[in-house]
Amino acid sequence: MLTLEEILGKEATNELLTKGALAYLIGSYPKDNLNKDFDFSVVSTLALNLEEKYGVRGGRGFSQRIGRAAFPKFLKSFGALVGAEAIKSQPIPFQSKVRKNLVSIAKIFSEMSDQLVTLDESEFSYTYTIHRCSNCWGRAQEIRPVCYLQLGFIQEALRWASGGKEFRVHESKCLAMGDNVCEFTIKKAPLSQ
Repeated sequence: MLTLEEILGKEATNELLTKGALAYLIGSYPKDNLNKDFDFSVVSTLALNLEEKYGVRGGRGFSQRIGRAAFPKFLKSFGALVGAEAIKSQPIPFQSKVRKNLVSIAKIFSEMSDQLVTLDESEFSYTYTIHRCSNCWGRAQEIRPVCYLQLGFIQEALRWASGGKEFRVHESKCLAMGDNVCEFTIKKAPLSQ
């Protein structure tokens, strides 16, 4: 919520909350704790409201930006659990840092939220799979993937762990399209060496 407000401003955030029957959140965001007080329907409603207000392309662009901006806040709250200092300071190849970071993030989301995440690895890519997705909650009949919040978060996590490199991340499956999971394919080779 704070990142949404940071990107859009207080007035636009309040407008989105009012439009989505989420006015009860204005001036009363959930506490920053590990309680599961934030319903998935809030995230999906906000994503839909962004698309309605700014168009599909603009709304999804904002969602991706919000996801990227949320990662540093995630590190601030969960950096010790991710092993952030160890990941950044270890004299190991950036690919090992990227892998450790993705494994840690998947574990934290699975253990500390209602979002279940798994990570698989092949020779050339990672598959980051969300089995219960907040962005898709209650959405159906979409013709394209909708998880731009998660996409931005993953992109920023990769950039951070690799020391500034960008990676190709593609959502190949999405619960909102009728798939059984949301699945992101992450190419191991960065876009630029």
